[in-house]
Amino acid sequence: MNYKFHFSYDKSKEASTAAKILTKKYKNYAPHRCNIFIVLGGDGYMLKTLKKFQKYKKPFYGMNTGSFGFLMNKYKNSNLYKNISHAKKIVITPLKMVATNSKNKKKFANAINDVSLFRQSRETSSLEVKIRNKKIIKKLVGDGILVATPAGSTAYNLSVHGPILSLDSGKLAITPISPFRPRRWRGTIVSNNVKISIKNLSKKKRPISVVADNYEVRNIKKIIISTDKRVKYNLLYDKNNSLVKKIKIEQLKKQFS
Repeated sequence: MNYKFHFSYDKSKEASTAAKILTKKYKNYAPHRCNIFIVLGGDGYMLKTLKKFQKYKKPFYGMNTGSFGFLMNKYKNSNLYKNISHAKKIVITPLKMVATNSKNKKKFANAINDVSLFRQSRETSSLEVKIRNKKIIKKLVGDGILVATPAGSTAYNLSVHGPILSLDSGKLAITPISPFRPRRWRGTIVSNNVKISIKNLSKKKRPISVVADNYEVRNIKKIIISTDKRVKYNLLYDKNNSLVKKIKIEQLKKQFS
């Protein structure tokens, strides 16, 4: 295959330095002319880049120049053609969020990792959670709640003790954030075919905000979350460092921790 790269890199010193080295070795094509996007940065920058260039429907190969880099490959400045020719493709689908604010304006966003609701004042949030129009929680009192994809289940979801989902599970994790009532509710795992509705039961006294990956909407009345199966992101991973393998390692860590 005749690889044509477009290099997209974060503003950090590490990413900028890596980009200078790589663009001296490989031609940097315009986004519409390339056939692979090379992403230099961390997980946050990868999420932004996936959404920015998704319209081209081309694969993404990330190299970590950030801190954690769970969605990235290790940074290497040599053998790029060889590494990509042996890479394994992973297809992930995002969540679609429709948020209605206090002025009845609808805001739309996709989330590759998770959609998270947070209290935005000192008052705890008060939320109603429905799945397929059936109430599973009549009143959740706490700091908030999140819905995570399998790709995002090892991120913020894991830090609030949510389950780690296999990439091919066809599931979503619904996880409470510091629940006060019901105190022992740990969340649930649902099919990625369902529609999840979350309503703010106390809009004036207990305002909440919602964040879809890195896009925030404040003063929310309700949100509807579903899997947007029309959108697919193609990610390339080194054969010994695949996203599937990373998730399995995290599952084992959690099992024996």
